[in-house]
Amino acid sequence: MARAINKLSARFVATAATPGRYADGGGLYLQIAQGGSKSWLYRFMMSGRSRQMGLGPVQTISLAEARTKAEVCRKQVLEGIDPIDARAADRARRITENATIRTFKWCAERYIKAHAPAWQNVKHSKQWTSTLATYAYPTLAELPVGSVETSHVIEILEPIWSEKPETASRVRGRVESILDWATAHQLRQGPNPALWRGHLDKLLPKRSKVQKVKHHAALPYVECADFMVELRAREAIAARGLEFLILTAARTGEVIGSTWPEINFDDKLWVVPGDRMKVGVEHRVPLSAPAIELLEAMKALRRSDFIFPGHRDKAPLSNMAFLQLLKRMEYDGVTAHGFRSSFKDWAAEKTRYPNEVSEQALAHTISTKVEAAYRRGDLFEKRKALMDDWAAYLAQTTDAKVVRLL
Repeated sequence: MARAINKLSARFVATAATPGRYADGGGLYLQIAQGGSKSWLYRFMMSGRSRQMGLGPVQTISLAEARTKAEVCRKQVLEGIDPIDARAADRARRITENATIRTFKWCAERYIKAHAPAWQNVKHSKQWTSTLATYAYPTLAELPVGSVETSHVIEILEPIWSEKPETASRVRGRVESILDWATAHQLRQGPNPALWRGHLDKLLPKRSKVQKVKHHAALPYVECADFMVELRAREAIAARGLEFLILTAARTGEVIGSTWPEINFDDKLWVVPGDRMKVGVEHRVPLSAPAIELLEAMKALRRSDFIFPGHRDKAPLSNMAFLQLLKRMEYDGVTAHGFRSSFKDWAAEKTRYPNEVSEQALAHTISTKVEAAYRRGDLFEKRKALMDDWAAYLAQTTDAKVVRLL
């Protein structure tokens, strides 16, 4: 005799793909939609009417859990209680109860407000708010912070874990910090569901397994001198900006946003204010003789506060100016940022300067607090010599022909 209930097996639930409804018995059905999604359905009669109630998706609710839910519903029907009405009433009750409970968004806003003064710049605070609003709030915003579970965190991360691994990692870390804050304020109890080590690392693949490492394409340093000859043959402002970028090993944003008040010709110094630096700290850049010569030539043509103005005098070059220039020069596989890598490789392979000197020249953050505590200066004099040597290296050319591109 066929079983009245528990007809389905876990294997069938996992492998079945044909659209339709498959009875487990007792009113419980596995429902497979045309698109392939699977969910649980409970069908019952109430007051002479046939009704049906969704119990959740298969990827969230297991066969055993679905049977338990169906059993609860059957008991309610037996007592004359409509399971659908009962669930709606329960949700309404919980909404009322949670009206005075602190939500995840409430905690997030207060966490950001408390920590923003210690962050490097306003942009960092805005990034926190933006990523949470985009990825976390749709699931967690109005959820009581004490009710956030692993399933909620997984719901946020799974859609972006492979496609946007770096963003997903930041979102996870920010959710973890907010939940830790809530625990410290006694707004929730138990382990943090956003914790990576020993928890989510068992449920999600490592970033190194899904993240495609992208490097800024760099020109080999041995080719940089010949490239500079070709670059200097061009008269465009973008060419002068890129030349200055290479001579100073600066970032694109730092160069295109540079203004004349930042330049001290007497001291051969360029001071980039902290609000224009990636790490939010003022950066002093020693200027070699070729860099000063370039600036003198630009100063003679001055028509804006920007050293490298765009088509409109009151605006700098666009962020795409250098990339477009490189394409016109038929260096399609090279980026402006890549010249920082060229500089770094040259410093490591062709000079005896300590690593921290070239790192400081690139305005990289100090990797450890211990090192930061001992290194209070910016190694300016050593960096000055390094940049002079770099400029001298760039002035050396091979016998290779350089074709002027107009």
